[in-house]
Amino acid sequence: MLESKPLAKFDSSSLETLHLDSTLQDLSLYEFEIEVSSPGSLLVETFSGNPLLPGVILIENNSFFGMISRRHFLEIMSRPYGIELFSRRPIQALYDFIRTDILCCSGDTPIFDAARRCLQRSPELLYEPIVVALDDRSYRLLDVHKLLIAQSRLYELATLLLRERTDELDRANAEVMELNERLKAENLRLGAEVEVARKLQQMLLPTEKDLERIPELDIAGYMEPADEVGGDYYDILPHSGGVKIGIGDVTGHGLESGVLTIMVQTAIRTLLATKETDPVRFLSTLNRTIYDNVQRMNSDRYLTLAVLDYCQGELRLSGQHEDVLIVRRGGTIERIDTVDLGFPIGLDRHISDFISEVSVRLQPGDTVILYTDGITEAENEDGDLYGLDRLRDIARCHWDKSAREIRQAIVGDVRQYIGNQKVYDDITLLVLKQKT
Repeated sequence: MLESKPLAKFDSSSLETLHLDSTLQDLSLYEFEIEVSSPGSLLVETFSGNPLLPGVILIENNSFFGMISRRHFLEIMSRPYGIELFSRRPIQALYDFIRTDILCCSGDTPIFDAARRCLQRSPELLYEPIVVALDDRSYRLLDVHKLLIAQSRLYELATLLLRERTDELDRANAEVMELNERLKAENLRLGAEVEVARKLQQMLLPTEKDLERIPELDIAGYMEPADEVGGDYYDILPHSGGVKIGIGDVTGHGLESGVLTIMVQTAIRTLLATKETDPVRFLSTLNRTIYDNVQRMNSDRYLTLAVLDYCQGELRLSGQHEDVLIVRRGGTIERIDTVDLGFPIGLDRHISDFISEVSVRLQPGDTVILYTDGITEAENEDGDLYGLDRLRDIARCHWDKSAREIRQAIVGDVRQYIGNQKVYDDITLLVLKQKT
């Protein structure tokens, strides 16, 4: 029989050291084990000598057997003849009598996950302590009250972090809105407003030198607005963790759509500076910012947007936009439908439930083609659309060319298809090729 300890061991932990990724093993845990064959009187002595102990771990031959909580113990012992019935019998008799569900979590379980599982239990088990398995032979007990206090602390940390990031975005938004208000206040002629926006939009596009600094990718971009100011957006942003790529299409075109693309570009760069990488939080925060600005502008504009994260041949894609084409070395085409990866930005304030992510592995010579619907919906003189199939055929025929040559082939074919027809929508193309 395992000899019991006179006092329970208590692994102390300060709430001040907790962070959003903290797990159960970072919390204050109780350690007290009793051999299940020990007499019930030992439980009486244990709980009497340890008034804060929420329960005891039962073991059999040094292996985990079960758990008896203080609440269940006191409930049974307070019944008529409870002490007489169980204090002289082995503890297993009491355990078999009060047999109930035990919530057991591994030590690396996140605090938020453990609290959710705890609160999902039936009401009569709500305050039962949680068994924490540190390894196959080491078990501890966690008081539910301490778990909920820790959860509350993490909510405070999350709220503080969100407030800081929101403040950063608000400052960026204020700069953009200040620019917009200044243009209106100065009552510039419409032509001057359009020229300012057009130049600003072009200045914010990545330059050829910017793209050449990215060692693993051969990149070529193209944008042709239908009006002097377009509603298409793309950006290439190298950072310490890889490269973030964005491409989007604002409904409509002209000055209002152009201003919205500048807002999107500013917000994305601000979010990237905060090192936010989670696609749900990234797109949700961006969406709330754009939605609030659109409402403030009393506009009905919104945009489709795809965000790609590249790192060492791995491409992660989230957000709803046009299909993404992956041209494998040899000319095989793979198509990624983005409909279920997101929701239009700025159309509704809450979109987190619609956001998901897919990953693609790029091999040397593989090419990624991103575009807006100005290409696939371009019309010829008969009113027929250019279409995705024709775009795929051109990409397949030029798979072995450089990114710039592929861009020139696609743009040239689109221009030839349109002929003398007026271009009614912005045309944007982005070609990314994994270097060999």
